[in-house]
Amino acid sequence: MEKFQSLRIVFMGTPEFAVASLQALVEAGCNIVGVITAPDKEAGRGMQLQQSAVKKYAASKDLNVLQPEKLKNPDFLATLASLNADLQIVVAFRMLPELVWNMPPMGTVNLHGSLLPQYRGAAPINWAIINGEQETGVTTFKLQHEIDTGNILLSAQIPIGDNDTAGELHDRMKEVGANLLLQTVKGLADNSITDQPQTFSADLKHAPKIFTETCEINWQLTVAEVYNLVRGLSPYPTAFTTLNGKKLKIYQAEKIISVTGLAAGQYETDQKTFLHFACPDGFIAVKELQLEGKKKLGIAEFLRGYRWP
Repeated sequence: MEKFQSLRIVFMGTPEFAVASLQALVEAGCNIVGVITAPDKEAGRGMQLQQSAVKKYAASKDLNVLQPEKLKNPDFLATLASLNADLQIVVAFRMLPELVWNMPPMGTVNLHGSLLPQYRGAAPINWAIINGEQETGVTTFKLQHEIDTGNILLSAQIPIGDNDTAGELHDRMKEVGANLLLQTVKGLADNSITDQPQTFSADLKHAPKIFTETCEINWQLTVAEVYNLVRGLSPYPTAFTTLNGKKLKIYQAEKIISVTGLAAGQYETDQKTFLHFACPDGFIAVKELQLEGKKKLGIAEFLRGYRWP
């Protein structure tokens, strides 16, 4: 048995992004003694209980799953302590109290979706694209008091294509991140990693939580800025505008740099093949969209069925 396989590991995560990392650890033979994930939540029309993506995977591998409502609950803390973990790993989970992250002797490692110290915060994938970055990455680091500020262990760079959406980058990033996390666990097990403190400067970019107002398109921005917003919020939570008084989500678009002759936010259409919204320096050509109360459609299908006022 390799040294990293003898470590007792508790894994914490909830969404699909975290599953790739947990799967990589399991398939490498790591000793996962516990998986902490969000409680089941009611969802859908029938309000049936839905399990997190991490729980579904953990259950399929017969792993020990814990779903605490509160991380400071004494019973949960006692159960967590009884697992005698050497190391805890966090991927896309909630903030941990010090009672939790400081529990194992080797500490708690977090996988973050950016090249720290850039893009600390809740939505690094989205903001990297919204800001027009051509490169991002993943970083493993040790948790400490302030969010996303712990000492860096390893990082890996990931290019961002000119047309990449947040969804496409997410899917690449989760695989690169899973591999980096496994390298990190191996390095910690054989003491081959030297952690490095993060540097702090005034020009660092941040990745705060995305709110509804972030998603509303400001047509006074340039074509490039609106295009980056659309792809940075696609497929979720999705950039939106209004069309004849109804909310219109835009999932895919193209840039047209030209003289418009229209005021920013106005649209032009032949009602058959194209719908263009004007910016000061050109148009955003909508390619995939969803009108309030309707399903997501390609532009041609949408225009065939839309009744213009």
